[in-house]
Amino acid sequence: MRTHVCAQVNENLIDDVVTVSGWVQRRRDHGGVIFIDLRDASGTLQIVIDPDAKEAFELADSIRNEFVIEVTAKVRARPEGTENRDLATGMVEVYATRLEILNRSVPIPFQLDEDDVGEAVRLKYRYLDLRREPMQKAMRLRHQVTRSMRSYLDGHNFVDIETPILTRSTPEGARDYLVPSRVHDGQFFALPQSPQLFKQMLMVAGFERYYQIARCFRDEDLRADRQPEFTQLDIETSFVDEEQIMEMMETMIVGLFKDNLDTDLSTPFPRMPYSEAIERFGIDRPDLRNPLELVSVTDLMQAVEFKVFSGPANSKSGRVAVLRVPGGNSLTRKQIDQYTEFVGNYGAKGLAYIKVNDLAAGVDGLQSPILKFLPDEVVSAIMERAQVADGDLVFFGADDATVVNDSLAALRVRLGHDLDLLEAQWAPVWVVDFPMFEWDRANKRWSSLHHPFTAPKADQVTELESNPGSVLSRAYDMVLNGTEIGGGSIRIHKSDVQQTVFKALGIEEDEAEEKFGFLLEALKYGAPPHGGIAFGVDRIVAMMLGVESIRDVIAFPKTQRASCLLTEAPGGVDSQQLRELHIKLRNKPKPTTSDEQNDS
Repeated sequence: MRTHVCAQVNENLIDDVVTVSGWVQRRRDHGGVIFIDLRDASGTLQIVIDPDAKEAFELADSIRNEFVIEVTAKVRARPEGTENRDLATGMVEVYATRLEILNRSVPIPFQLDEDDVGEAVRLKYRYLDLRREPMQKAMRLRHQVTRSMRSYLDGHNFVDIETPILTRSTPEGARDYLVPSRVHDGQFFALPQSPQLFKQMLMVAGFERYYQIARCFRDEDLRADRQPEFTQLDIETSFVDEEQIMEMMETMIVGLFKDNLDTDLSTPFPRMPYSEAIERFGIDRPDLRNPLELVSVTDLMQAVEFKVFSGPANSKSGRVAVLRVPGGNSLTRKQIDQYTEFVGNYGAKGLAYIKVNDLAAGVDGLQSPILKFLPDEVVSAIMERAQVADGDLVFFGADDATVVNDSLAALRVRLGHDLDLLEAQWAPVWVVDFPMFEWDRANKRWSSLHHPFTAPKADQVTELESNPGSVLSRAYDMVLNGTEIGGGSIRIHKSDVQQTVFKALGIEEDEAEEKFGFLLEALKYGAPPHGGIAFGVDRIVAMMLGVESIRDVIAFPKTQRASCLLTEAPGGVDSQQLRELHIKLRNKPKPTTSDEQNDS
């Protein structure tokens, strides 16, 4: 049909006749001459139709936005003063001699150049939304990112291998999506939360270096950076330790940013133990662009009479910490109240503060409702430890350590953005030395901080049974700007160690055999030492584009209620299908409500 795509038409083709096709982005009638901005996947091109081309002109008069047309035209230079140097085709236009409407379009529900279109409308008409320049840019960047990943891994002898989508349900930390089996009455497949077990099988099989751009499924509550189905770069390799994997993956990510954003990430990425991350930032994925840090003052509060502070300070699970805000003295009472309400979302009962007016004046130079409850020497010690200066403000957190860490970590992030404190564009860090287990208070048992196949530190294997809470794992997370973009570990490659870990997790031998028997069996057949990592492709692309939601980098995403407004999935099925699956519904499914369409 066409001889050229729009972006190919430039000064080198002047006086040539070309045929182009695409969508009408805009039609303008300028005093008897009609101009059409024609758009295809490569870019836009200005078409000129005047009354001399009678048939084309009459047809052009009926054309509207988003019609699909084909144009045969002669290329000519734009008149002086009308050039558009922002466009690849901005120095030329084409004078139409023939025009054909390939397909018409009804009026579209929103204009493609509007910036404030509601997301529910965008998702319902996603095929139109994807025509918009930001979405075209996002999908093309996503393609370039995955191409860069594949190129790097192919160049390092990794093999791309697919793993099953229909598998069995195994506990990996989130709720499985289940698929009933028609053939096996009362039994279910599960969609994989990750290819974890299969990639370990591939190491046992001797492939040594595996990767896959894998689809993963988790039935969990959704946020801006979560989807029920998502994409990760899954990697596993044998005969390596964590340092070798981190070095290799760091090189890949540095190349990824250089290739696609022309950005140089500083190397080597810093390494930070989990305990240090929690102590300084309250979270295991710190944003190192933000200079604010938590400072523990638990020991200083143990002897004070003020129970709000001394209670947590003397509790085994408690913590008292401060967050110094440079220049925070200018915060108004209204702003402080808003921050107090904000930390309440993370369980904090309040947000005490001290304003520093004149540090040289001692306590008299400070301003706060809590000063009367604290001895002067304690206040002075806090100011010295927090390294405050005149004009600063110090926020306090005092509660269970989890509440203090969660609330002050979130406050730190919000203050960093509100007060424009971020000091760099990109700040990567490796977080290492994670605890092997965390205590599940609700179920009164240990649970894996990562997953149950993560290897313990080699010198701590004997402590798995005697003191599991003290064991550190061989896990590592790559964090960028406060977001975990990749996480992995060295795996357990010996069957007896894996059994011991299951036992520490309260998984009895029969249960372990039922759920993981094939893994335990495989580990007995000469399984090599191995480890890997998985990167969130959606998150990486979203960060590169500077968008908040990964829905903006997925072609056909779900809403926050895990529904698709385009296809109206999930939907009901007929009774015959249910009978074949041996399923009987207790209640009729409720139809999708209007609220479902406004929750995206």
